[in-house]
Amino acid sequence: MGGGGFTMEPVGGALDEFVLGLTARAVPRICFLPTASGDPNEQIARFHAAFADRPCEPTHLSLFRLGQHPVDLHTHLLEQDLIYVGGGSMRNMLAIWRAHGLDEILREAWEQGTVLAGLSAGAMCWFEGGITTSSGAAAPVEGLGLLPGSMSVHLDGEPDRRRPYLDAVASGALPAGYAADDGVALLWEDRELTRVVGSKPGLHCIRVEVDGVTEVPVEALSSRPSMTRAMDADVRELRSLRYRASAGR
Repeated sequence: MGGGGFTMEPVGGALDEFVLGLTARAVPRICFLPTASGDPNEQIARFHAAFADRPCEPTHLSLFRLGQHPVDLHTHLLEQDLIYVGGGSMRNMLAIWRAHGLDEILREAWEQGTVLAGLSAGAMCWFEGGITTSSGAAAPVEGLGLLPGSMSVHLDGEPDRRRPYLDAVASGALPAGYAADDGVALLWEDRELTRVVGSKPGLHCIRVEVDGVTEVPVEALSSRPSMTRAMDADVRELRSLRYRASAGR
């Protein structure tokens, strides 16, 4: 996602419904990785609030708090149907992931068929490279390389990223790739781009190559029926207890 999802759009947003549907599970297990923003409690709470009423089993993983709340990273992440990565600093996130071996764990999850999703830094990280603003000015940064090419995000929300991205591709600092508006998601299957979708009409995505820019059609999801459903009171209470027990992780 170039941006969007529960951190930027109303609860029940089309993109979050879309990624849940990719698991093809009645009640998928979904784990949120908020590493890029330093595992802030506010973002973690928003994740649980957004997915509490959906047919799924939401958890989160805080690498900054493993000392207080130890977790077997490999076991937990390989048990998930969907791993959802938040936005923030891509450079810092990848450094922390590599320190904990998450780069290899996530590759293993991807190879076994786990759906990998994310927004902003959590979208660019899967590619060979992207554009980070971690150091102030927008600049190229290396990604995990699970997907071919590069990606830039917040095409409409942070327009200062566009020129550095075009220049990086033109100079060869980054391979050709895509830039997406907030609310736009690119679906990749077997390292092939199969769909480009948006949370509402009128959003944009571009293909950026050395010799120019091409507009990519975006399929609006706003008219799709919602998967969100009210949960029974006892299920709500159970999830509330689980979250409170894991708070701070």
